[in-house]
Amino acid sequence: MFIDRVVVQVVAGTGGSGASSFRREKFVPKGGPDGGDGGTGGSVYLKADPNLTTLLDYRYHTLWRAERGQHGKGKNMTGKSADDVYLPVPPGTEVRDAETGEILGELVKSDATLLVAKGGHGGRGNQHFATPTHQSPREWEPGEQGEERRLELVLKLIADVGLLGEPNAGKSTLLSVISAARPKIADYPFTTLEPHLGVVGLSDHRSFVVADIPGIIEGAHAGKGLGLRFLQHVERTRAVAVLVPVDSPDPQATYELLRREAAAYSKELAAKPHVVVLTKADLTPDTRHLSLRTEAGAPLVSISAVARQGIPELLEVLWKTLKS
Repeated sequence: MFIDRVVVQVVAGTGGSGASSFRREKFVPKGGPDGGDGGTGGSVYLKADPNLTTLLDYRYHTLWRAERGQHGKGKNMTGKSADDVYLPVPPGTEVRDAETGEILGELVKSDATLLVAKGGHGGRGNQHFATPTHQSPREWEPGEQGEERRLELVLKLIADVGLLGEPNAGKSTLLSVISAARPKIADYPFTTLEPHLGVVGLSDHRSFVVADIPGIIEGAHAGKGLGLRFLQHVERTRAVAVLVPVDSPDPQATYELLRREAAAYSKELAAKPHVVVLTKADLTPDTRHLSLRTEAGAPLVSISAVARQGIPELLEVLWKTLKS
């Protein structure tokens, strides 16, 4: 199951309390205060784990706690600090405060860490309160409370090229042809219900990663269909392939719709370089009449994934777009 958005509660450990103690040793009268400090509570970190591809582990386990620090003891013994807790997440995870919506950070590179709840400091023991005029202090401090937060974790897949198109535009078929990925393929809308990644291999040891997301319909940026939920997965791509089927009633209108939806969702997404791909070219013998007007001089490639037509040309155009 692909889970790309969860809300979890993280609670850091409370610091241990300081001790109130006095030195008691044979032949040492009036030994003075020797209460140790409390240990530090455990902090909660998120850590990017390259072996993970989904946030499924946090779907049902939503509360994560770190242990508290131990209390101080006599003989100036400091309490043991608690171990920190590291929660593994897939690379590409964005972390937000669920209450305020503030972005706390993102973990893009493998093994990157992010502190999300800091453990409380331990309290001071009575040894710290001794003065020349107050030589037998009984004061001590309680440990600080650890931070507590509700976090929203949002996974944005990291890929080089994102496939953008309406339902049944041929995205899944194309991905299955150019990579080893095996997404579900059928002749009805919204066959793809979750993103898929595929690695494309070219000659001379060249390769890039392609992300296939569910179909985009008009109003996707406002939550219609599945688009709003999955447009986030093409935000991190370096380039976008806009798929327009040749059997569309108005290919130009379809292309402009997809560009509008991308721009309405994110200006940064709309500004990414893109390649226009005319799919299902096997349905018509001549696609030259489909002279789409593309934005920013975007290249136009006609393909048929089923017939394996135009695939090598498309891959080279995508590679050149990525390199530029």
